Amino acid sequence: MSAPHSPLDVDRVRKDFPILERRLAGDHPLVYLDSANTSQKPAAVLDVLAEHYTRHNANVARAVHQLGEESTAAYESARDKLAALINAPSRDEIIFTKNASEALNLVAHTLASGLADDPRYRLGPGDEIVVTEMEHHSNIVPWQLAAKRTGAAFRWFGLTDDGRLDLSTIGELINERTKIVSLVHQSNSLGTVNDVATVVARAREVGALVLLDGSQSVPHQPIDVTALGVDLLAFTGHKMVGPTGIGVLWGRREVLDALPPFLGGGEMIETVDMTGSTFAPIPHKFEAGTPPIAQAIGLGAAVDYLTGIGLDRIHEHELTLTGYALEKLNAIDDLRIIGPNSLEGRGGTVSFVVDGVHPHDVGQLLDEQGVAVRVGHHCARPVCVRYGIPATTRASFYLYTTFDEIDALADGLHQVKRFFG
Repeated sequence: MSAPHSPLDVDRVRKDFPILERRLAGDHPLVYLDSANTSQKPAAVLDVLAEHYTRHNANVARAVHQLGEESTAAYESARDKLAALINAPSRDEIIFTKNASEALNLVAHTLASGLADDPRYRLGPGDEIVVTEMEHHSNIVPWQLAAKRTGAAFRWFGLTDDGRLDLSTIGELINERTKIVSLVHQSNSLGTVNDVATVVARAREVGALVLLDGSQSVPHQPIDVTALGVDLLAFTGHKMVGPTGIGVLWGRREVLDALPPFLGGGEMIETVDMTGSTFAPIPHKFEAGTPPIAQAIGLGAAVDYLTGIGLDRIHEHELTLTGYALEKLNAIDDLRIIGPNSLEGRGGTVSFVVDGVHPHDVGQLLDEQGVAVRVGHHCARPVCVRYGIPATTRASFYLYTTFDEIDALADGLHQVKRFFG
């Protein structure tokens, strides 16, 4: 099976990522197939981080000296870049958090707090929260906690046998009691890209909010929040060639204005008196204390890098890789794909099981050959429960992944099968 043509000059791209030159134990080249977990970082991002700390380090919005002004300008420039990346109507709708989990928790906590003036943004008894069975734990646990605190009901979409959302009961599941629907755009475990338009259309009929977890989609394809029609979008920097410790929450201004603060502290206030406080407008209302300054600036550099290459070309490259990977893996006896087994409605993450071999053993033997994959339930244990398996092995691809690396994965799996007889 010959490798197809990619729209990217991947050899050139790989030169931007110093870590990909590593040799591992046994002098194996690094085959990094764990980008759904965290992506590698290009020199352009690493250089910006070093430049900030060595020449511009200062707190933001707190000083009138030159370093403070430079740091503030770079931090707010990153906000502009994120707004442009997802076609947000306003830069003020971009909230910096420490990761996507915090962004999702922010929404769940503020809705459950009961402090919003508008009842549309308060959860209580009789209300319903809807998620899906394929969610990352960070989009399940906060809502379970919110339901417990408020008396709201917690409900979810199930999965079909081929790893897609079962939308057959959408009319009953999303109803007049539904306050919010929170779902993943692309599954981190199955690779499924969900039919957001159908969910949004039903939510609009009943006046429910829609929160989209874009952690696995924003890094890999062009995203337009206006076209998607969602109310809120969460994603994280470390999966999109940016630093760790930085995430983003985007929300429609009407929604963010109505939600109460999440954390209290410096910079999120308008005035503070011993008898009470008033709060700054968005985005600062949700950015209490010293924010992740260098991380935001590094994420801005990551956006520059990705948009310079073109997210449409990255997406096409990943689809080509995924199609190649599905062919190679399906040719291996006793290997079963968990999730969609075609390119329709899926992204560059492929999870699988090898009959008779625990995924941890698969991962360990692949690692001995220099192939880095992830094993376990990928913080999405309900998926494993749904399909009656303890865990999966997951290979995930990005702009720097090559067809040779897919071949190395397949060759490694053949060695796993030979080892276990």
